[in-house]
Amino acid sequence: MSFETGSISLMICPLRNPLPEDYLERFAKYSAGKLDDVKDEPVMGWVSGRHLLENRIDETTSMCGGFPYLNLRKTERKVPSQLLNAVCRRDELAYMQANDCLFVPRKEKRLIKEEAVQSLMPKMVPTISAVPFVVDTAANVLYFGSTSLGKFDVFVMEFTRALGSDVEPVPLSVDDLMMNLLKKNETDLPPLTLMSLANGMDEPQPGRDFLTWLWYEAEVNGGRCSVGSLGDFVLSLEGPLTLAYSPGKTKDPDLAGSGESVIKRGNPLASGEAKAALSSGKKLRKARLTIAREGGDAEVDKWVFTFDADAFTFGSVKLPVGEEMERESAFEERIANLHVLHTVFEAYFKKFAAAVMNGKNIATEKAMRQWVADRESM
Repeated sequence: MSFETGSISLMICPLRNPLPEDYLERFAKYSAGKLDDVKDEPVMGWVSGRHLLENRIDETTSMCGGFPYLNLRKTERKVPSQLLNAVCRRDELAYMQANDCLFVPRKEKRLIKEEAVQSLMPKMVPTISAVPFVVDTAANVLYFGSTSLGKFDVFVMEFTRALGSDVEPVPLSVDDLMMNLLKKNETDLPPLTLMSLANGMDEPQPGRDFLTWLWYEAEVNGGRCSVGSLGDFVLSLEGPLTLAYSPGKTKDPDLAGSGESVIKRGNPLASGEAKAALSSGKKLRKARLTIAREGGDAEVDKWVFTFDADAFTFGSVKLPVGEEMERESAFEERIANLHVLHTVFEAYFKKFAAAVMNGKNIATEKAMRQWVADRESM
């Protein structure tokens, strides 16, 4: 998935420290190499952001619009399962005929399979896959082009192997936002309870509290937020919606099988299912958000994405339509728009924190409960 065109799913990851001055040389040391060099084991390595066969890493190939832009490529040879099974079956039949027996011992089956893999592997065409990333060096933020936590773990291992643990990227999270924006910890954020009689098995889910509050804020107060020189923004939600109990609450035997509600059909926001889920104490875990700049072109100056409150990932992000046509300028414009998304998202989080901290959570809970009770459902 490319950062250059179309929508992109990503994780926003502040870096612990700025990139070292020789970061391109360090990435080049661990470049992906040639496809023909790949044998039995998968090979991980860096290639440029331009295409997945370019393993030369330098300022010409791996910078775009002034930003470091690379891919972590995985190259491997795979034997298709049907082909492997066919070869193994052929050789097993030959074994039984040669040894005048009715079955193949387990040990011989394993040896036949190993020999089949060894003979077929060099004939297989290498397959490649990759995950892109961009670093906004001015903001010291890395944009990782996937929402997969498994892929991110592999990426961090290779990234720190090349550059060192001092610049390890840390995915955006409630704890990270609390520390960077407010110099406090996640535990300083009071939990929100939407039921007057809270179940004792419930447990804090600050990401879901934040997303549910965004829903409330959008419907009750218009979802407006002023973000300094960037201007004023308006936030709205749309389906599909995923609402869920906290992990602790799902262990309640009375709630077995009803831990999560996914609402897609019709108008999810105004549905009876949404009201019932909120009334039972479920909170919003995932939804489609739109952030638009007030005074801008309603069809152009907006950011649309699916937000997962548990993983803090941004799926299928659609950026504002750019005006630049030349590749470098267009890329710079898109990364600038990612920076705006990051900045505005932080501003909404600060507004949420202000609504629930310093004893204000009681009034906010009361208002949100009333919002749930007063919802009209279709």
